[in-house]
Amino acid sequence: MATSRPAVITLTALAPVSWGTTYAVTTEFLPADRPLFTGLVRALPAGLLLLALARVLPRGAWWWKAAVLGALNIGAFFPLLFLSAYRLPGGMAAVVGSAGPLFVAGLAALLLGQRPTRRTLLTGAVAAFGVSLVVLRAAGALDALGLLAALAATVSMSAGTVLTQRWGRPEGVGPLALTGWQLTAGGLLIAPLAFLVEGAPPALDGRAVGGYLYLAVANTAIAYWLWFRGIGRLTATQVTFLGPLSPLTAAVVGWVALGQALTPVQLAGMALAFGATVAGQIGPRRKAVAPRTLAPEGAVGPSPSRRGSGPGAYVSAAPGPRR
Repeated sequence: MATSRPAVITLTALAPVSWGTTYAVTTEFLPADRPLFTGLVRALPAGLLLLALARVLPRGAWWWKAAVLGALNIGAFFPLLFLSAYRLPGGMAAVVGSAGPLFVAGLAALLLGQRPTRRTLLTGAVAAFGVSLVVLRAAGALDALGLLAALAATVSMSAGTVLTQRWGRPEGVGPLALTGWQLTAGGLLIAPLAFLVEGAPPALDGRAVGGYLYLAVANTAIAYWLWFRGIGRLTATQVTFLGPLSPLTAAVVGWVALGQALTPVQLAGMALAFGATVAGQIGPRRKAVAPRTLAPEGAVGPSPSRRGSGPGAYVSAAPGPRR
């Protein structure tokens, strides 16, 4: 059944909105200073769950394609984002991440032949500026390693978004299976790093278990499923213009749930960023068709079910110490 374009945009937008809640969940429910373990718990169980539901494995070239996409979208992105969040002041990591539409526009021109318009570039710059007003606070000198990590995280996710659209999906494979492949591959990449750097898993109480369940199911499995589903139905630029909704949601959650005040400047920044996000969805229409599939590298097994889940990548973009 065909889905209308506004409905596709709305459902895809739920992914970055969900990712914007990660900051509050991390700070209020999870053990402190375990970013790699948190990334592992978010990715690998969700990936294995989706694999069990879809019952479809990669075949042929899709073994390495799934590994590349999993590394870009999950395995490299999560650790780089956490590293930048710990080394950069305030919301600087969120500001760098909000430049994603500009990176995607450039990569889409190279890999997809989608030439960026002046309107796209201007809208991307406005979105980044709006996010900076919301999350950026005065601080000391920037850490070079943290800044490089934030840039690398943004480029990694942008490249994953563009390649996901370029490669499409094998014939007979839905977004549920594709999401499961990437989360599993990314989780397996994070696992040895987490145990090597952070050691044994921490002791977990009921609040932490509940927080990790939320991250693994709603914030990772379902959110990433919606994200990759949207990539198959929208342009890469349209999808990435939804990214600023993550830091904006984090700011709203911090204001509503954590008692963090919002200044007039921050409210103005939210209006600018949200306006740019909406403007980024207005462009040449694409036909509302089923996501592109590729043959003959079809996956083995029955067709995937409709159920799915997958957490977002943003640790935090709220006006606080971590993004």
